[in-house]
Amino acid sequence: MESAQNLRRRMRSVQNIGQITKAMELVAATKMRRSQEFALASRPYAYTALELLGILSGLKDIPMPELLRARPVAKQLFVLVASDKGLAGAFNGAVIRKFESFVAEQGIDLADSRYSFVAIGQKAKNYLERRKLPVAAAFTRVGDFTKSAEVDPISDFLINGFLQHDFDSAMVFFTTFVTTLRQEPVAREFLPVSYEAVKHSIEETIPRAGRYSEYAQSESFFAFEAKNPEYIIEPSPHEVLAKLAAQLLKTRLYHAILEANASEHSARRVAMKNASENAEELSGDLTMEYNKSRQAAITREIIEVTSGAESLST
Repeated sequence: MESAQNLRRRMRSVQNIGQITKAMELVAATKMRRSQEFALASRPYAYTALELLGILSGLKDIPMPELLRARPVAKQLFVLVASDKGLAGAFNGAVIRKFESFVAEQGIDLADSRYSFVAIGQKAKNYLERRKLPVAAAFTRVGDFTKSAEVDPISDFLINGFLQHDFDSAMVFFTTFVTTLRQEPVAREFLPVSYEAVKHSIEETIPRAGRYSEYAQSESFFAFEAKNPEYIIEPSPHEVLAKLAAQLLKTRLYHAILEANASEHSARRVAMKNASENAEELSGDLTMEYNKSRQAAITREIIEVTSGAESLST
């Protein structure tokens, strides 16, 4: 049996770890509630922007701005959205596995110079650097972003790179928030901005129950042709579409980061809760083992005293 001294040392270590994970759980729970509120509140903006894009895209004889025009893909950009910190369960690993699964399915050779990469979050940057992949840009400390202006440097980089033909397509890998216990990694094409791609991502985002589920239950939400609205567009449909495309990209990226943040803090809260419970259980097991060790030592000492007394009496 392990000595009482070693057991006491292990008990103190486990109890200290439990206190740390409990504090981290409380912090993560606060951030989780805040990030979930922001992620859910941003969804109606994405839905409204999609509706306007669908209506304007259906107008005839309007030259589409470059952000809305697909072109042959000679160069492709991959954007990985992960966290800056660890201790978030399988959050970062799920995004990376989604990226690697997509690469394997498409038969992509990442060593090809046609592919470039953007890391959002320190863990994504570390992963790309470990694989010796060219990082065109890295953005960190985005885990607590709450304002759309904070995402402007990332969206500006994507827009300028696309307009300058640095790449012809941009795929973003991130995690969508479903529930506190469930987050799903997804891969979505952000550039060029297309109505079908935005519609698909919105359909995946709309919850089937609870808040905002009325969009999923409404058969006419995507039926823009049937609505046939009449707009007076100033200064021109082309300029409005150009502004809308850039703004829609920023809105989608902002929403994606909010979803990833809500997923990260939810995953970390669950991971810390599990760690705290495991530390409490282990501490209980060690306490029982320590008590058994003490009892065995006391029993042994009593036997030794009794044996010594008997030997002296004889």
